[in-house]
Amino acid sequence: MKKMHIKKGDTVIVLTGEDKGKTGKVLQVLKEKEQAIVEGVRIVTKSAKPSAKNPQGGFIKMEAPIHISNISLIDPKSGKPTRISIKKTDDGKKVRIAKKSGEEIK
Repeated sequence: MKKMHIKKGDTVIVLTGEDKGKTGKVLQVLKEKEQAIVEGVRIVTKSAKPSAKNPQGGFIKMEAPIHISNISLIDPKSGKPTRISIKKTDDGKKVRIAKKSGEEIK
């Protein structure tokens, strides 16, 4: 299992595929599969049987997972895709830094 450079709540951009260029917030990270679910990206339609939660049934649109190699973090300063590096602060905490601008990613 690889180390993940993307965390829940990050703003990312899609680099390849049908939704190339779209941006969104990471809703969930699936570490075992190396995938992430991004808000508004890779929308699929699923059919649902009637249930207590959904008494009408029908079709539901939802986000499907996308591989982390196909998404990139957005630089907080420039708004463009960037890679990250990890640096230790003086108090021993690890901080993610955008390679393009040197800004800290929160």
